[in-house]
Amino acid sequence: MPLLRRFTPLILLPLLVATGAAHAQSTAEAEAKARAANIAAYPDAARALFGQKTTPAAMKARAIGSYARGCLAGATALPVDGENWQVMRVARNRNWGHPELISFLEQFAREVPKITGWSGLLVGDISQVRGGPMLTGHASHQIGLDADIWLTPMPRKRLDSDDRENMAATNMARSDWRDVNPKNWTPAHTRLIRAAASEPRVERIFVNPALKVALCREAGSDRSWLSKVRPMWGHNYHFHIRMSCPPGMEGCQGQEPPNFGDGCGAELDGWVEKQYQAIFNPPKPKPGPKPKPKPPMSLDALPAECRQVLVSR
Repeated sequence: MPLLRRFTPLILLPLLVATGAAHAQSTAEAEAKARAANIAAYPDAARALFGQKTTPAAMKARAIGSYARGCLAGATALPVDGENWQVMRVARNRNWGHPELISFLEQFAREVPKITGWSGLLVGDISQVRGGPMLTGHASHQIGLDADIWLTPMPRKRLDSDDRENMAATNMARSDWRDVNPKNWTPAHTRLIRAAASEPRVERIFVNPALKVALCREAGSDRSWLSKVRPMWGHNYHFHIRMSCPPGMEGCQGQEPPNFGDGCGAELDGWVEKQYQAIFNPPKPKPGPKPKPKPPMSLDALPAECRQVLVSR
């Protein structure tokens, strides 16, 4: 999902929330149509060039650039089936990541039954085979260090291909988007996100503002992990894990360590109120013709090394 700053104009938020929801729920048919349209509209854009690659670059594993402006060399695939995980939306071919992230996800999934009582995790988008901008759905996930984990518990049965592509995720937000839906949200969700945030290699966790409200309320006496958990539009069907750059990895641009407290005060109230107003009381569009959309990112906007990643065999 787009990682937008908190001063995002209110007029954009209904679109952002709707786009995030639609992408989380999109079927294989809808995804294929959107990809084809985006390739046709801007065939030379970085998203079209990277989005059509089907095999990883045969290079040493490297996360190159920043989470929202970069690429990935030497990617490793998360197997679509593990004892404690199942990959969703397999047709997107986005179950690729830096080996450090894939190793973490496999280890974390094995611990999930003890943490939550669930059978395991449903894993959403990670990165493309060579990272880079995606044709649909995300501004980040470009360097193989981001992963979406569904908030729907993994069922005990193995999902078939149709379920993998079309099964709906569970919306955890209440109907007014100010808190979680108690029919869907459980203490296990808090334990799961707390465990992920407590991992030293995890840089950030992104959740919808409504979910952050519940996490703040249910955190308990140890609130240190909450500083990594940041509110972000969308993220009501899944939570987003972001790993730190691997130690000593040249060219990987990480984020500032969290230094803003637990994020449970006035700042969170502001996110919740902005989301509510954007959904239920959006500003009227200005009269006149709509401005032309900004063209997607060009290849020149990425680190120079990404050209080599793109053409590598």
